[in-house]
Amino acid sequence: MATYLTEKFEGIDENGNEINVSLDAFKGKKVVLYFYPKDNTSGCTAEACQFRDSYNRLTGKATVIGVSPDNIKSHQKFQKDHNLNFILLSDSDHKLSEAFDVWKEKSMYGRKYMGIERSTFLLDENGDIAQSWRNIKVPGHVDTVLKELA
Repeated sequence: MATYLTEKFEGIDENGNEINVSLDAFKGKKVVLYFYPKDNTSGCTAEACQFRDSYNRLTGKATVIGVSPDNIKSHQKFQKDHNLNFILLSDSDHKLSEAFDVWKEKSMYGRKYMGIERSTFLLDENGDIAQSWRNIKVPGHVDTVLKELA
């Protein structure tokens, strides 16, 4: 598993501008990198809104970046619909998801498919993984991350 990535990825900033984001740009800062399956689904929306609502408690402690395989247009709508105040990255080629080993085979109603295992990583100031939470449940997760940052 990668501990630090300098490769650039497509994303949008909190103003809806298309950008290329390099995790290297956040060196010297803590980063909460969270992977979620799909924009505008109930669990993913709840998780994003919890990060949004905790923004003031996170400010100065870490930068939040959400990652899913959705495209930029989907992310822009998701960000606008829910007033999200953090970066969303489009990982349509699954490079980042595979690097963090969260691109997994899943199963629903007997159908197997590939998708993101909901996971969060806390990267320290050097870009190393300080903490990871895998296959998380949304309720209370952001509070768990905040406790780790305290």
